[in-house]
Amino acid sequence: MPKIAPYGSWSSPIQAADVASAGVVPQWLDVVDGAVWWAEARPAEGGRVSLVRLVDGDVEELLPAPWNARNRVHEYGGRPWLSDGTTLVFTNWTDQRVHVRDLISGEVTPITPEPHEHHGIRYGDLRPGREGEVWAVRERTTGPRRTDIARDLVAIPLTGGEPRSLSASHHFLTAPQLSPDGRHAAWLGWNHPAMPWDGTELCVAEVHEDGTFGAHHVLAGGPDVSVCQLEWEESGTLLALLDPDGWWNLHRVTLDGELTNLAPAEAELGGALWKLGARWTVPLGGGRHAVLHSGRLAVLDEATRSLTPVAPELTEWATSPAVFDGGVVGIAAGPRRDIAVVHVDLGTGTVTDLTPQPPLPPAGYLPVPRARTFHTADGEPVPAYVYPPANPEFTAPHGELPPYVVHAHGGPTGRNYPVLSLDFAYFTSRGIGVVAVDYGGSTGYGRQFRERLRERWGLVDVADCAAVAGALVAEGTADGERIAIRGGSAGGFTSAASMTTVRTYSAATIKFPILDLEPWTGDGGETHDFESRYLDGLIGPLPETAERYLKRSPINNIGALAGPVLLLQGLEDEICPPEQAERFVESLRGTGIPHAHLTFEGEQHGFRKADTIVTALESELAFYGQVFGFATPGVPPVDLRR
Repeated sequence: MPKIAPYGSWSSPIQAADVASAGVVPQWLDVVDGAVWWAEARPAEGGRVSLVRLVDGDVEELLPAPWNARNRVHEYGGRPWLSDGTTLVFTNWTDQRVHVRDLISGEVTPITPEPHEHHGIRYGDLRPGREGEVWAVRERTTGPRRTDIARDLVAIPLTGGEPRSLSASHHFLTAPQLSPDGRHAAWLGWNHPAMPWDGTELCVAEVHEDGTFGAHHVLAGGPDVSVCQLEWEESGTLLALLDPDGWWNLHRVTLDGELTNLAPAEAELGGALWKLGARWTVPLGGGRHAVLHSGRLAVLDEATRSLTPVAPELTEWATSPAVFDGGVVGIAAGPRRDIAVVHVDLGTGTVTDLTPQPPLPPAGYLPVPRARTFHTADGEPVPAYVYPPANPEFTAPHGELPPYVVHAHGGPTGRNYPVLSLDFAYFTSRGIGVVAVDYGGSTGYGRQFRERLRERWGLVDVADCAAVAGALVAEGTADGERIAIRGGSAGGFTSAASMTTVRTYSAATIKFPILDLEPWTGDGGETHDFESRYLDGLIGPLPETAERYLKRSPINNIGALAGPVLLLQGLEDEICPPEQAERFVESLRGTGIPHAHLTFEGEQHGFRKADTIVTALESELAFYGQVFGFATPGVPPVDLRR
């Protein structure tokens, strides 16, 4: 017989430490010399990223501490490793240099010069170049501002020495890829104010006998067409994901610019290029291609121009599928399974875990996301995933409705997936529901849906999240007096903007946020180069729309704040720097509005350290308990100031 206790106060076997330990996340997977390799983020080691490979069913570490395979290109990082099976080339976080590790002797040697200033030069998106070289994107600081950055494409000698510049066609670039015959190189480029999901160009240049590049020419893409991935198919053709018809579809591109859509569909087979080196498709041979259709694995068949779903129980694949052992290997998760390295037999659809599922609590404590579509007042669809409270040991008193937390994803050009989330289960197992909203601007639904947010950030996202929360209250699913909103980065902005413009929520958790829009620009100086013109599309160009920046900045609307806020911030964040949160908190002092501000040393954008993850989750739970009036046994209260 379940115990009767108020929602939010249920005891749960899912502890914050369990969520942190589950954060050992595989990433950047590939197949090398017949073996599956991947990078692995480890919260227990301060967020260090190691590299491992699977050998005869055992995971072998290839990059021991203190090496950390990360880089700062675009601040989000790019592909950090490359190997031929005997040597490992990788970027190291501490010095941002490229290193080579001999996998036989274990010796590690830096092959790029030491920069004159800390992290003054960084490399990313490592690719095989001509013999004896690695090709990459190089990013150099050129002045004191966060936007004082120059980039070029470089060839790095494996024996060490000064990298050789190959091209600087655009302000932003992906690393060049060498054609099978060695005669051409191809890459993507774009310039401000475009973001890569707005407009990019697929560039090709001849590679001369001395290794230099000729003048590049553009084969595909443009101001209103986004190319998010390219791969050489043969020496005269490329495969590319681009969206001239409003959806990222797979195209064949010839060197004279002929473009063929291999399977026209209103389907997203690509995504937002936040990290250089992301991969959504890989050729299988015989006119078939493995693709990620809105994050799910499918097979595209050129002959029938069709998309066939595979392993539908896996609802999110990381952007690094690869061909292996007659099928596809990758990093995937589903509604009832946590993230793991998996192999899918394309003939049978059989899924085999290559890494074990982390220890999970019994299924009764894990909510299964329910995919739903809500609608705004003017009829616009808003997809969302509802994670209801779930705990087999408890039930709430008769007539009580649960509190709910609206989760606003980051980006804002991002999205949610219907997968098992211990982060959400930490709350739902205690009686707090979570709903993850794909507000207008999210990826996965075509360009038209993405562009609902154009110049309307702080309006559309706020309205969509409020519409979902309002619908849950209206149907009797959620307690309208106990609705909170949470989010990090752009989701932190949406959370703060919601608290200052609508009366849907009683509290907000605001993580590493944007709170003051005009300073979060290139001229304002409080963000990095990659996103320094992002607001041109999200809010409007300056100075013409300066008034919007003022009106939509949460820091300028503190007098309208609907309730208490909890702010969580990393102190080494170069994307959403801590001074934004500091000014917001300073403005809150003396207002009488309960608030707390927790900062974390050594954390950049997003939390990677186990102790940070634990503190952040426990503080968030305690915060909701204090605001909504339920006990949180075993979790210390947050010091709410006024």
